[in-house]
Amino acid sequence: MANPRQVSEHEAQGEVERVLHEMRQTLRVTGLDVTVRTWAGFERFLVAMWEAMGPNTETRAFEAAADEVRAQAVEAAERLGRLGAWEAAVLGDSQRYHVRGALELYHYLNPKMLVFTSAVKLALQDEHVGALQPLGSAERVERGAPARMMAMEAVDERPDDARLRGLFKDIQETVGPPALPGEFRGLALWPGYLEAAWERLKPRMRTEEWARACDTLLETSRRLARRLPYEVALSKERLEVLREDAELIQRVTVQSEWRLPVLVLGMATLVGDVGDLERRLPFPAEARLVPDFVVAEELR
Repeated sequence: MANPRQVSEHEAQGEVERVLHEMRQTLRVTGLDVTVRTWAGFERFLVAMWEAMGPNTETRAFEAAADEVRAQAVEAAERLGRLGAWEAAVLGDSQRYHVRGALELYHYLNPKMLVFTSAVKLALQDEHVGALQPLGSAERVERGAPARMMAMEAVDERPDDARLRGLFKDIQETVGPPALPGEFRGLALWPGYLEAAWERLKPRMRTEEWARACDTLLETSRRLARRLPYEVALSKERLEVLREDAELIQRVTVQSEWRLPVLVLGMATLVGDVGDLERRLPFPAEARLVPDFVVAEELR
C-alpha cells in the first residue's frame, strides 16, 4: 500500500500553513516530523486535531512529559552501551559540529512527538485523555525554537545517490511505516556518519533488550498523555464527522505511535555515543511571561 501524501511547511497553504506554523512555534522546534507532515494531508483533521491538542502542547506539563520520556530513553541507551559510530565516522570539525546540532534537534523533538501522538491515538480510540483543568490554568512555556537549535534540513527522500537510496530502503523496512523518518534524511547530509551509525544501530534494534525498552517507553508515553492538564476533545465520532479518510488517519496514527519509541531510543543512543552532548534537557524551556494577546500577534 502506498504511503499517504505528506505536506511540508513549504507546500502548505491556508489553514494547513497556519496550523503547521503554530505547531512549530509551540513545540519549540525548527521543523516538524513526518507524522505531522502526514496528518497535514488531511486538512480538516489537522485543524481539528490541533484545536484539541494545542492547549496541552504549550504547557509545562507537556514539556515535562517529553523530558521524562527522553530521560528514560537515555537510561535505556546507557544500559545498552556505546555504539561506536561517532569515533568510526570520518568527519571534519565543521561536519561534527553540524551533526551534533542535528542530533540535538531530533533528540528534543522525538519525545515530544511520542507523547503528542500517544494523546491523539488514545483519543481517537475513545479513551479519555487529559484532566479537566480550566483552560489557561496550567503553567505555559515560551514559544519558538531556541536560538542555538539547528535548522531542520534533509536530503530528498529519493536521492540521486544509489548508496543512499539503498540505505533509506533498509532503514524504512527496519523501522516500518508510515514513511522514512526525517532524522535519517537529515543525517544523510553526512552519508559517512549515517552509514556508520546505521550499521551499528540496526543490529541493536533487533535485540530483546531494545524491544523491551521501546515497550516501556510506549507505556510511559501513554501514561503521561492521559495525565496532560486539559481534556483532548477528539474521538472516533468527531473523526467521522470531519469526512476525512478516517481509516487511513487511524492507521497512520497507530503506525506512528508504535514506531516513535524506536526513534526516540535510536536518537538517545546516537546522542549518548557522542559523549558530551546534553542528554536529558537539550533545550530547557523558560516559563512564558508574555500576555496572550502579544503571543497571538507573534503566531500570525
